[in-house]
Amino acid sequence: MTGKMKILSSIIIFFALLSASAAQGQNPRFERIDAFRIGFFTKRLNLSPKEAEMFWPVYNDYQDKKTRIQLDRRAIIRDFNQNEASMSDRELATLSDKLVDGMVRESALSVELHKKLKEIFPPAKVIRFYQVENLYKAQLLNELQSGRRQVQPGIEDPDPGL
Repeated sequence: MTGKMKILSSIIIFFALLSASAAQGQNPRFERIDAFRIGFFTKRLNLSPKEAEMFWPVYNDYQDKKTRIQLDRRAIIRDFNQNEASMSDRELATLSDKLVDGMVRESALSVELHKKLKEIFPPAKVIRFYQVENLYKAQLLNELQSGRRQVQPGIEDPDPGL
């Protein structure tokens, strides 16, 4: 697995844990990250109270669904990695179809989000949303990378999932 793939996997796991923690009461670390995310989007999108009230349920639902799709794809890849040698061509074809289905579902989810964003925001703010989302991902990636660099050699990372 390449470095970028490991980082992407870490981000996917991070969002999965974030979603899971939201469902069962958050721990302080996830609460801080969630507060940062809310502040980041709210400030950079300059959300009015009405926009925020409409935006956050839509975006949180989108993130939850996207995370589930990405976790499904990871499970398919894990199944392939663990069982490739014993799988028939038919089973392998089924797995590849499931992977593509996940990509199609994720694309459809993005289209659905876009339609909902157009109902909430004016056109310029819809485009700004995509910019802010990319900035947030880059910022999160930087935070994850800097956190890893701070772990000293010989000392086990206390939270290897992030």
